Amino acid sequence: MDLLDDDGLTNGTLTLSNSKDGTLVIACGAIAREIIAINENLCWDNISIKCLPAIYHNHPEKITPAVIKVVKNNKQKYKKIYVAYADCGTGGMLEKACNDLGVEMIQGPHCYSFFEGNINFAKRLNPTAFFLTDFLARQFDAFVWNPLGLDKHPELIDTYFGNYTKLVYLAQTNDEILKHKAADCARKLNLEFEYKLTGYGDLNNTFIKWKEAID
Repeated sequence: MDLLDDDGLTNGTLTLSNSKDGTLVIACGAIAREIIAINENLCWDNISIKCLPAIYHNHPEKITPAVIKVVKNNKQKYKKIYVAYADCGTGGMLEKACNDLGVEMIQGPHCYSFFEGNINFAKRLNPTAFFLTDFLARQFDAFVWNPLGLDKHPELIDTYFGNYTKLVYLAQTNDEILKHKAADCARKLNLEFEYKLTGYGDLNNTFIKWKEAID
């Protein structure tokens, strides 16, 4: 079975345990591929990864309780625990919980921001943009089209997206297939299309900092 199957990451959990059990990173399943790629580039060999269901992206009230549970269940096992979530719609609750638990989380309001780089994203000043990442481009139907009922009622597109002007695809990888898919998503939503290859942005920078703090 493919551990990085998108449907599995959407609704299930992914646990990659290292026998050395030095550091645990708790993350969203939507960035599992990126975290594994970054970890391989850094050759961080004493890290375990626990990815929670990516569908929590649509239910941010579930993120904080789930992270708290994983931290409490693993605090005695690992020397260090990090949380690879930004605020992600928790309204500051996740940051408060991490502070109370003594664990560090990635900075930023959401993954779109830390992929582009929090400083660069803050300069956009465009509240009418709808964003996709690699994962959300692949899982557009599961996260957007079907949950909003647009598969059955496409006439509701203007109701949901009438205040948006563009769809911005912040790409982590240079993948022409995903680029075309994201462009098709923009057309389906009647939005202009913008493409930017961001790479891993501040997610990569944060992992470098975390690894250096351990070494």
